[in-house]
Amino acid sequence: MLSYVIRRLLLIVPTLIGITALVFSIVAMSPGGVGANLVSAEFGMRPAEREAMRKYYNDRYGLDRPYVVQYLKWLNKVSPVGFRAAGAGAGGGGFGFKRPDLGESFVRGRSVAGLIGESLPITILLNVVSIPITYGIAVLAGIYAARNRGKILDVTSGTLFLGLWSFPVILAGVLMIGFLANRQYVKWFPAGGLTDVLADAMPFLPGRDASGAWQRGWLLDVAWHLVLPVICLSYGSFAFLSKLARGAVLENVQSDYVRTARAKGVGERDVLMRHVLANSLIPLITVGAHILPALITGSVVVEQIFSINGMGKLTIDAINTRDRELFLSTTLVAGLLGLLGYLLADILYAVADPRVSYE
Repeated sequence: MLSYVIRRLLLIVPTLIGITALVFSIVAMSPGGVGANLVSAEFGMRPAEREAMRKYYNDRYGLDRPYVVQYLKWLNKVSPVGFRAAGAGAGGGGFGFKRPDLGESFVRGRSVAGLIGESLPITILLNVVSIPITYGIAVLAGIYAARNRGKILDVTSGTLFLGLWSFPVILAGVLMIGFLANRQYVKWFPAGGLTDVLADAMPFLPGRDASGAWQRGWLLDVAWHLVLPVICLSYGSFAFLSKLARGAVLENVQSDYVRTARAKGVGERDVLMRHVLANSLIPLITVGAHILPALITGSVVVEQIFSINGMGKLTIDAINTRDRELFLSTTLVAGLLGLLGYLLADILYAVADPRVSYE
């Protein structure tokens, strides 16, 4: 197992280079190329001003150089091993270890690391809340549907989950805002954002203030704002995973080892929880390998609908504006987490099923 993990970790480096090179090439060959939004800002300028602005951007970002040179310079900058600039670090110039630098956003004029640091906690918060709900409902619903195969509970839940999985997230989000967050109807939840505009002045926990008026507090306010986005993030996933769990449980229930356990007098609950469920985790682990990249990419649709400034929205804005430093950095981090997620899934295969071996 150790040799397999080491080989997979070594393969991450060329894979990430291929991913980022492909993304950079696609954006570079698209109309306008890299930094197209900078060129569009030249409209209405005088010739001298336009030339001065182009010279400034070319000197700062190297946009006049070949695309291969631009990509290699970015790769050297973000890599912990590469060519150091003269005077950088104790060793000065030359090749060796150095501090990675994600660069500066073309459009926002801010550090890419700072932008990711602001957006990443928001996306992580959404996923940390939605993932346990998704898997909890999926596993329980799959087990109960398999135990009651062909009965009204199985048929009803299967039909309901099929309908949920088929319902578009964008339509669900718009309907929730239109009815559940609309003053003309029920106005149970806020229409967007993660906090109220006055959240900074709220106490952390709910309670009464000095005048005796009840305040919901910052924590309850965030939870209130999370309800609709989490529902949109969760309902399609647990509808799909529940059917996957049901099929895996039914396949293992009919296996020889289950009949042997029952013949030995093992209770039905122990058979399901200790034997069947453990062997039914393989397909759920396969799907769970996508969790880590989801933490960085977020849900573009949900974040756009509910005006949440997470990683999904940040990545799409970077691609639309050809912001090279930003979209390459988000691609790099998402690709790294995706590869680590697949490696973690392979390790969990061996943990869940001792028959799996990578030797």
